[in-house]
Amino acid sequence: MRSLMTLVVATIFAVTAVHAADYPTKPIRVLVPFAPGGVVDTSTRILTNRISEKLGWQFVVDNRPGANGFLATGTAARATADGYTLLSAHTGEFAVTPLLFKETPYDFDRDFTPIIMVSDAPMLVVVNAGSPFNTLKDLIAGAKAKPGQLTFGSPGSGSVNHMATEWLVAAAGAKALHVPYKGGAPAVSAVASNEVVFTVAGLPGVLPHLQAKRVKVLGVTTAKRSPQVPDYMSAQEAGIPGVDASIWVGLFAPKGTPKEILGVLYKASADVLTQPDVKQRYGQVGGAETTTMGNAEFTKRIRADIERYKKVVAQVGIKQQ
Repeated sequence: MRSLMTLVVATIFAVTAVHAADYPTKPIRVLVPFAPGGVVDTSTRILTNRISEKLGWQFVVDNRPGANGFLATGTAARATADGYTLLSAHTGEFAVTPLLFKETPYDFDRDFTPIIMVSDAPMLVVVNAGSPFNTLKDLIAGAKAKPGQLTFGSPGSGSVNHMATEWLVAAAGAKALHVPYKGGAPAVSAVASNEVVFTVAGLPGVLPHLQAKRVKVLGVTTAKRSPQVPDYMSAQEAGIPGVDASIWVGLFAPKGTPKEILGVLYKASADVLTQPDVKQRYGQVGGAETTTMGNAEFTKRIRADIERYKKVVAQVGIKQQ
């Protein structure tokens, strides 16, 4: 009996190894919970395009925005664990959203295996170009002078941008009024048109308005200045202790995907992300640094972010929906 079991196990490993050696034999679908043009979409397309150029693999980037990321993430969670359906997601899907909803169509531990953290970028604190605030310190002083009167836009209630702003404001001992929009682009546009005083957003959504001189950047939401956008003051420099909010983008596979295939995906991604021109591209387009953080370290980072935002939710008093 023991010999039979040994033969069965050996056969399974041999078959898996053969499949990994042949992988991929068809296009790989990458689900993205956001519309084209945002941080996650841009990051995903840079990565998949370069892997295609280098290895000849075919990818289909499947944008499924809406429903707090549930559409894309839920679909990926239910997908066959064969390496042909992946999820590209950011901080919000796993570190924020599950804290704000009693029921989600996915569970990080049950449904997913992190493959690699692709990029990590600060969020920018943005005001109208004609705003009297010129630094992050100015904005915080203004919010303290008029508690609850300064308005800030976000891509929606419970978005990582919303939570990062709440974290920033609360840590500074100030109050501001949240105005949710249907996406990051509308929130930045609202600042550009003076509908709201400020917003917190990723560089891709800010860049067009910044280049047209409709908005200006006061600082970043990270503890230290970003090497990609070094001119902008950090939260710590503005006298806001403990705040270190960034948007990472990562590649995930459904739980149960063979380790050999996960290894192939990690190596292909990591090789691309260390190329100087790719690193430069991420910096130019998203203000992001590329990373090669693998499964264990990436999982640790996600759990740390969950604990950080759990404290923010409790401090601000946001109730689960």
